[in-house]
Amino acid sequence: MERTDKRAFVYRVFESIAPAYDRMNTLLSFGAHKRWRRIMLEMMAVRPGSRALDVATGTGDLALALRRAVGAAGEVVGLDFSPAMLARAREKAARAGLADIVWVEGDALALPFPDGRFDYATIGFALRNVPDLDRALAEMARVVRPGGLVVSLELSKPVVPGFREIYYVYFERMLPLLGRWFARRYEEYRWLPESLRGFPDHKGLAARFVRAGLTDVRVRLLFGGIAAVHVGRKPGGEAPGGAVGGSAEGGTVLF
Repeated sequence: MERTDKRAFVYRVFESIAPAYDRMNTLLSFGAHKRWRRIMLEMMAVRPGSRALDVATGTGDLALALRRAVGAAGEVVGLDFSPAMLARAREKAARAGLADIVWVEGDALALPFPDGRFDYATIGFALRNVPDLDRALAEMARVVRPGGLVVSLELSKPVVPGFREIYYVYFERMLPLLGRWFARRYEEYRWLPESLRGFPDHKGLAARFVRAGLTDVRVRLLFGGIAAVHVGRKPGGEAPGGAVGGSAEGGTVLF
């Protein structure tokens, strides 16, 4: 799919599934996505008072978690290209008493921020949807300061034989049907397995982090590899949490 075609298609998908997005995430992941976000934040070793950007923030769950982690002296910006998703994020933040998060409608391939603006740039379950993976990572690396972290939580490819085959049956056959039954959106949820098919596995994505100029790339596989956290550090300074690539318990350094 060409870049412009993919962007337009993904935009239509997320505008249409926004009302059911949170409920379907919990259903399709059996609630595991909440624990995975907690692991991601532990790997980041978020320091109070930090500045964080959540790219492709969707309905804002990760941005809200970051806002709690950086504390009153910190700053969080959530960016997404879908107005419907951002509307949900604003509502959720207001209910949580976190209305000071800055929400920005924008493009992950052209982040509207100066170089070195943030300590952290995160993205959750969205890298496989961007039209240009390398450009998105390069933009995230650009807007973090030297020593800042670029962090992704993303679906990946299972590494355990036997489980891998069972998972693909669920992911490719059952998941779109669940989208039809519970969200009345079959084509949109059929996109999920299609979006992963051509996406790199955890080692390939780690290599793309390096290609974006990041170092000390740390990877943690989740639940047999169906998801993975990648953390990379921008050269030239100390990581925000004081440890290389985040927490010392944060997975395996591949590069």
